[in-house]
Amino acid sequence: MAIFIDMHGHTRWFSGPERLRGGTYATPEQLMDMLKPHGVKRLVLLPGVNPECSYIPQGMGEMEAIAAKYPDFFIPFMNIDPRMVGNSADADLGHIMRYWKARGFKGIGEVCASLRFDEPRMENLFRHAEANELPLVFHLAPKPIGYYGIVDDLGLPGLEGALKKFPKLIFLGHSQPFWAEISGDLTEEIRNTYPKGKVAPGGAVVRLMRQYPNLYGDLSPAAGSGYNAVARDPDFGYKFLEEFQDRLFFASDICDPRNKLTLISFLNEAVEKSLISRQAYEKICYRNAERLLGISVT
Repeated sequence: MAIFIDMHGHTRWFSGPERLRGGTYATPEQLMDMLKPHGVKRLVLLPGVNPECSYIPQGMGEMEAIAAKYPDFFIPFMNIDPRMVGNSADADLGHIMRYWKARGFKGIGEVCASLRFDEPRMENLFRHAEANELPLVFHLAPKPIGYYGIVDDLGLPGLEGALKKFPKLIFLGHSQPFWAEISGDLTEEIRNTYPKGKVAPGGAVVRLMRQYPNLYGDLSPAAGSGYNAVARDPDFGYKFLEEFQDRLFFASDICDPRNKLTLISFLNEAVEKSLISRQAYEKICYRNAERLLGISVT
């Protein structure tokens, strides 16, 4: 059976209000029931902290308790809002990071605060994350109002600035406005959607991944964005997976028990038909996560 480590999951013991699109978050047990039959051995839990995308902000204690109950499956990440501890660019966010890191938390995310990459409080978050050697999963947004995620412009100039300024911080990119930038013909009107058709040369994601070794990719299909980026133009997608096989990660981003696991079948078919190499397949499915998180599932 195939082996996967899922780098992007959400769950709640206390579901709270129904989400705007209907449904509630999957419980820990529902997540395991959905993922284990497909060969998923471990799942990274990303708590919902930032108020822009949380009906009820989620505590780290809930993540720790879930991981403690199912220690062989769940891996907790912490989530640190850059406005915590006084809403200041001088806040000692590292103090919080070191506390949770000592308790087994492996990274930070999903960062969804609607601030720009170069906003002083956001840079303070990056600075402490880099110093504490914690990879950071971020959601990208096209505008600060009506969306959630770190805000950037067409072409991702803000992200590029952060990649330059914090070269030892691993950024895992995620969301529609991030992955839509895989194509060089992207326009403002469609950057928060799931563009279809052939990928045009000159996409910002491709350029930045070639230029900055600290930019990684979260291929989540539940939000559609990562999976769409490689599946919209399969010939391009297979080459992209091969080129960046060391920095791409299988992920599901399951928020609701109704979500589909389309990325699993896409990757399995690609390797079965020799459209990608076995080496690239294994790295994306689990070996990259093993290396980043310092774990082993084999």
